Amino acid sequence: MTDAELAAHLAEVAGRILIEVRASAMFEGKALGSAGDATANEFLCHAIRAARGDDGLLSEEEKDSTERLGKERVWIVDPVDGTREYGEQRSDWAVHVGLSIGGEAKVGAVALPGLGSGMVLRSDRPTPLGPVAARPRFLVSRSRPAREAEEVCAGMGGELVPMGSAGAKAMAVVRGDAEIYLHSGGQYEWDSCAPVAVAAAHGLHCSRIDGSPIRYNNADTYLPDLLICRAELADEVLRRVAALG
Repeated sequence: MTDAELAAHLAEVAGRILIEVRASAMFEGKALGSAGDATANEFLCHAIRAARGDDGLLSEEEKDSTERLGKERVWIVDPVDGTREYGEQRSDWAVHVGLSIGGEAKVGAVALPGLGSGMVLRSDRPTPLGPVAARPRFLVSRSRPAREAEEVCAGMGGELVPMGSAGAKAMAVVRGDAEIYLHSGGQYEWDSCAPVAVAAAHGLHCSRIDGSPIRYNNADTYLPDLLICRAELADEVLRRVAALG
């Protein structure tokens, strides 16, 4: 398999595993989230090491190793992006399988199992984007909407759309359900690597909220802010964020 085919296959299988764990009715709430995280992580990490043993690996649920810092190619995965939503039996959670090459998110797949079996968006199969809505829709956290998103949305006459996981929000832009995902306030590399690879392949703008490139495979995996949006709106969004100071 190519890297993109492998990413998509692993994300899809991990999604099916997570649906099975949830359907077992053995866990609920936080216990369900923990069981799903651990089970999907075990599969993904073993599978990546078996298929791409020379590459580095970074997972939210795996003890980190500095060995990956010397690698050009590093797989960056989030077994359950949106553990809370998964545990609450919601649909807005995701599985991220991304590949950073030279610090850039080059290959990725994001599975959205809660939306249906086989729902996987991938960097090697971009689909055409639809028209931009006259009133831009801003995706924000259900519980902690970013101040920048709220203020830029108001300035652009937009609409706030609360949603769960980072992957679900990023893929909502890819799928045409929104125009802008503007986040600040804390994330890590596994929250955005696969979504950025997929979004960029679909022609979307992807950057930090100051407009600088997003870099991966850093010693410090904290990556607190992110902008994924329609390219036609990127300049205005970045200008308005900069004006906020």
